Amino acid sequence: MPDCVFCKIVEGTIPSHKVYETEFTLVILDINPANPGHCLVIPKKHFETIYDADNTYLEDAIITCKIIAARLKEKLDAEGVNIIQNNEQAAGQLVKHMYFHVIPRYKDDKVVIGYNKKEATEADLRDMAEKLSIATVPKEEAEETTEKSEEEPKTDIEFVEDVPDEEESEEKLRKWAFEEEY
Repeated sequence: MPDCVFCKIVEGTIPSHKVYETEFTLVILDINPANPGHCLVIPKKHFETIYDADNTYLEDAIITCKIIAARLKEKLDAEGVNIIQNNEQAAGQLVKHMYFHVIPRYKDDKVVIGYNKKEATEADLRDMAEKLSIATVPKEEAEETTEKSEEEPKTDIEFVEDVPDEEESEEKLRKWAFEEEY
């Protein structure tokens, strides 16, 4: 997109301080950091929000967030890390290009990221869960179906047995993450 500052950074027409790069993602330092080391994980292809983002780019971006978060803990002795992704102006999105903030955090750093908590009744929670539920099946109906069925229920979710342990390299982790097509 010609007027997008992040697309221009990806193209190299606007300078930035690159930290990391993959085939699908660029990581740069934020020019207005919440804390030193605050990074932006930017998909190389233009997507305005997460709603229209391609899953391949999203997968790469979140794995990249994990890599950068670990790097911030290791190199900057961060005591914690915020990973934030805003969509649309009402949610605080400043650039119309989907991206993630990865912010190193420290106990008394004075960075404020929050919201006003509201009290929800059990009825409020139940109503909202029903409204947002993608697949609502009454408990009794689910139990009956399970009892009657002798075969394993069909699901779109595949469970992976061979998850790499934490000590494997970032490259092996990235390869493992993209072996399967989703």
